[in-house]
Amino acid sequence: MDEILIPFAVVAIMVGLPWLILHYITKWKTAGGGITTDDEALLEELYALTKRLDDRMDTVERLVAHDHADFKPARLIADNQADNEELDELEALLARKRAEHRETRA
Repeated sequence: MDEILIPFAVVAIMVGLPWLILHYITKWKTAGGGITTDDEALLEELYALTKRLDDRMDTVERLVAHDHADFKPARLIADNQADNEELDELEALLARKRAEHRETRA
């Protein structure tokens, strides 16, 4: 009986233990890596939706301002460069992330 158990134990220690350790090291590294590709896709979709809604709000404000001369929009001005600096930075980050994603696929 010991003739069977000793080789099995040696194989389990020499192969199984390193495999188990390396497996969980890989899991730990990938688990803390940030957002997933599904999360990125959702964020990009939400970003596109907010841009469309912002354009619609600009249109509504323009129409109301045309009808009522004393109307002052409380929002930021869409085409004002000072208001769009953060938006431009976000668009640059998204473009860089898309480029990195394309490079990893290739």
